[in-house]
Amino acid sequence: MHHARPPRKTLFTATVLAYVALVVANVALAFGPLFVRLADVGPVASAFWRIALALPLLFVLAGASGWRGGGTRGLWPAILIGGVAFAADLASWHLGILRTTLANATLFGNCAVLFFPLYGFVAARAWPSRLQAVALLLAAAGGGLLMGRSLELGARNLTGDLLCLAAGLLYTIYFIAMRRVRLRLPPLPALALSSAASLLPLAVFAVAFGETLWPGHWSPLFGLALVSQVIGQGAMIFALGRVSPLLLGIALLLQPVCAAIIGLVAFDERLGAADAVGAVLVAVALVLVRDRSAAVAPDAAEEQKQA
Repeated sequence: MHHARPPRKTLFTATVLAYVALVVANVALAFGPLFVRLADVGPVASAFWRIALALPLLFVLAGASGWRGGGTRGLWPAILIGGVAFAADLASWHLGILRTTLANATLFGNCAVLFFPLYGFVAARAWPSRLQAVALLLAAAGGGLLMGRSLELGARNLTGDLLCLAAGLLYTIYFIAMRRVRLRLPPLPALALSSAASLLPLAVFAVAFGETLWPGHWSPLFGLALVSQVIGQGAMIFALGRVSPLLLGIALLLQPVCAAIIGLVAFDERLGAADAVGAVLVAVALVLVRDRSAAVAPDAAEEQKQA
């Protein structure tokens, strides 16, 4: 059955919401390393509490949005793959943060900047257009400038670098799995189910590493759960159903920009001219791909209305 094209105003509103969600997601997620450093439990245990404390609220919000547990038929393999990949991503990245520099962790942990757009082109069986290629080059240059001043490659950081690189690859797998889920489910149910699927693996990882599980101070963990998981990952999952892999991948470079600002405020880490130029190049890359990348995957709720 043919469906009428949504009104132009509706498409514009959806596009704006997707852009806002991308910005909110990356700003919120940039606070993650700060909360991990402040927590008095092990790095994988902090990832476990990030999910465990957020999970009840995510299911309450999913229910409040009108979801009653349906729409999951045929999606459980993707949900489970996404959940396990996300658990392994968090475990690898949190372990890597303590074994390498923050700059290296941010750079390698966000290598999905490259891999997820590549997946998008492979899935579409198309080469990037000239404009998209320029945007990718600008984003790569901007990311290099943002991290290049403090990037330290060497044997001392090798273990942490490899863990963070593995985290970036696992994050790409999570995006690929959850993109399929978002074609059928609204964002909050999708996030609640994938988060639930990641809880047990994180508990197993934390116990296996012999980490301290019970915190003495809950504030950093509540901050990690609310800011990183509910707000940050929630906004990311919302955007995942509405923008292209290229736009989402480039937008991940907003996290180093935000992390630099957080470092300036929290630790008095001064920014240089290269940081400013890198931030501008990332912004230009996002502007170049915005019109071609928006609203390529319809929100599940809109599909259900049309069915």
